Amino acid sequence: MEKLRVAVVGVGSLGAIHARIFSKLDNAQLVGVAEVNLNRAKKIARACRCQYFSDFRQLFGVVNAASIVVPTKLHYKVAQEFLKHNIHILVEKPFTSTVSEADKLLALAKKNGLVLQVGHVERYNAAIQAIQQLPGKPKFIECHRLGTFAARVKDVGVVLDLMIHDIDIVLGMVDAPVESIQAVGINVLTEHEDIANARLNFKNGAVANITASRISPKSMRKIRLFQENAYISLDYEAQEALIYKKQGNKITRRKINIKKEKPLEKELRSFIRCVKERKAPLVSGLEGRNALAVATEILEKIKTPKSLPHA
Repeated sequence: MEKLRVAVVGVGSLGAIHARIFSKLDNAQLVGVAEVNLNRAKKIARACRCQYFSDFRQLFGVVNAASIVVPTKLHYKVAQEFLKHNIHILVEKPFTSTVSEADKLLALAKKNGLVLQVGHVERYNAAIQAIQQLPGKPKFIECHRLGTFAARVKDVGVVLDLMIHDIDIVLGMVDAPVESIQAVGINVLTEHEDIANARLNFKNGAVANITASRISPKSMRKIRLFQENAYISLDYEAQEALIYKKQGNKITRRKINIKKEKPLEKELRSFIRCVKERKAPLVSGLEGRNALAVATEILEKIKTPKSLPHA
């Protein structure tokens, strides 16, 4: 089986994991990593037994596909260059800084017939995939994604850093247009919002309440779904889910059977498979663009809070 020649652009904490996973996949060959910090590039390249480059442009003509794991503000610039050189890409979330940039990348990928995937890794969480097989549509969804402060994330707030994961999941589950959004957020340790809450009202009547914090004392990643005669509680980190059902006058509880997997490895394997088979990815540029559009509107609501009525 011919291996796909891949590279990773940006090998910070997450990019280094991309490189490590690619280096061990049986259907991919990690050709190199590109990183402006040469000491970092050398270290990761040595560990992954590949070449290192100071300029990502040196990869053109050398690889067939690449993971782009640079700061968000650089996503559009780097992704555009790879697409122009007919290289399939996976761009880490958030897709781009603006919806306009996302639309331009979508058009370029379509024009050149390239796979464009966005790194919403929770779509590959075994627990999420298991509950999506269950019948019924959610009427109310509640999400909590809380984490401790990470100084490495400096260019975006908690909405684009953490909340966007749940925005993407909710949009996929409800599968209806968003009708209205209310949101609040405050900055505590950075110039961006560090805690935020958003309420999404959908045209089919479904409602989602999403809370994200990056200054919490401990980590929590949970989602709860309420639908007719059923309630599902899911823990992303533990990859576990419980379903409660109304049967007559009783409520039953059952643990959903889930085969635990490594979501990021599953995501990267899927990317390689989509490129080799020319298939649309589970999270294409369109899904990434739609999640970004909602996140952008949430940020606008946070920046321009509605005035409270006078007493």
